[in-house]
Amino acid sequence: MVDIDLLETVQRSLISGSLAGCAVDLLLYPIDTIKTRLQQKVNFHRRFLFTSLYSGVGSAMIGSGPSSAIFFLTYNLTKQTANASSSSQVSMIAAAFGETCACLVRVPTEVIKQRAQVNRNIRLSTIVRSCLRNEGLSGLYRGYFATLAREIPFSMIQYPLWEFFKEYQSIKQAYPVSPWQGALCGSIAGGIAASITTPLDVAKTRIMLAHHSHPDASSHFLQVIINILKTEGFSALYCGVVPRTTWISIGGFVYFGAFEFVTSSFFL
Repeated sequence: MVDIDLLETVQRSLISGSLAGCAVDLLLYPIDTIKTRLQQKVNFHRRFLFTSLYSGVGSAMIGSGPSSAIFFLTYNLTKQTANASSSSQVSMIAAAFGETCACLVRVPTEVIKQRAQVNRNIRLSTIVRSCLRNEGLSGLYRGYFATLAREIPFSMIQYPLWEFFKEYQSIKQAYPVSPWQGALCGSIAGGIAASITTPLDVAKTRIMLAHHSHPDASSHFLQVIINILKTEGFSALYCGVVPRTTWISIGGFVYFGAFEFVTSSFFL
């Protein structure tokens, strides 16, 4: 017999997570494009910084829904089955597992998306063919571990904070938070996590955008960070911190708001 609670968790995670991921990526994509261009190693000409801001959006849309759905499915199932001493520990473990699984889908689309963002006149199909021809299938997963090194710390900060803020507000007002309150909690948590993990995001971007013959293409993210410190200085690790924090703060409101709204409207 099918476990009703398990089935509801699967349905809620897949539907709410997918819609939330697509909503935030589509609405806030231009900010992500600006952030990516600021972080690339070769200085982007300022007059092109704000042009073609939706370059590569097709790749983002292909990966956004499935990766977000996989994340929330893994996150919620892990929370149901994990045995930890506190809710924050459960959230951190669940977030780490969720990101590990979601990145299997997210990374290939992220590689293509970022290359399109900095090469605005090249078609997505051309980027894919070039990547497969020069690097093979593994080229689509360049930066997978660097992405995990960014996403796991990010999520281990964001999701426990999101849960904490919601619980605090629920206790304070003596009833469960509304979808907009859950969205605000997610926005604050995301902004904090984004600012802290920006150096990891810079390293991930450099690895994904490096030419396949460049040492960065096969470097460990820590080595990339060390190289940036030596050649460009500490401030270079925070390139794009303002658009990244802004994007994720606003995106957190949209993302968690959509998730909470769909969940409360159809699954409660």
